[in-house]
Amino acid sequence: MIKVIAFDADDTLWVNEPFFREAEEEFANLLEAFMPRHSSIKELYRTEIENLGLYGYGIKGFMLSMIQTALRISDHKIPVKLIDRILEIGYDMMEKPVELLPGVEEVLEELKGNFRLVMATKGDLVDQERKLKKSGLDHYFHHIEIMSEKKEADFAKLIRHLDVAPEEFLMMGNSLKSDVLPVLELGGHAIHIPYHITWTHEMIEHEIEHDNFYQAEHISQVIPIIREM
Repeated sequence: MIKVIAFDADDTLWVNEPFFREAEEEFANLLEAFMPRHSSIKELYRTEIENLGLYGYGIKGFMLSMIQTALRISDHKIPVKLIDRILEIGYDMMEKPVELLPGVEEVLEELKGNFRLVMATKGDLVDQERKLKKSGLDHYFHHIEIMSEKKEADFAKLIRHLDVAPEEFLMMGNSLKSDVLPVLELGGHAIHIPYHITWTHEMIEHEIEHDNFYQAEHISQVIPIIREM
């Protein structure tokens, strides 16, 4: 019997990845004098992955990776005003309004009172707290967990903290890699709700076949799935 339902935040509850894609495009435009656009975006991604262990996920680490990449591919010849513009790109991202995805609030309203609801997301603590407050969804959640990573050990720690068994825990999110696989490995349940844009780092190449795995095309479809469970 499911007792706790956890939701990913970015691109599950609200829009996130399109803002990063827009920032990447502007970054590539700024660096076009030094490198073709598609190549500078690849270089930025490489820098981001190399820096994950140091900066973690989120806009601040993304800003630093953009600056580091710009310095490298320009051989430190990039004008200071362009560095300033890169910083502005990051600031603009942090000022973006929080746009809830369709059906989110209706689903939370339906589930509240019947389950303990948790927001389990990764990213920068300050930025994720800002988005949650702006979203107006915070009153739905029994617990907020902002993680530096979403691996088996991280979910195991969360499940222990919530004092439930893994089979009583259900995770929903747009990332098969971060939201689904670790929870299934622990014996929990997971519903994948895909978003039309997925960061390359979150993609997997194999199909998932598991008794506790469910697929929904839209968040509004999770209610009948949960009823069947």
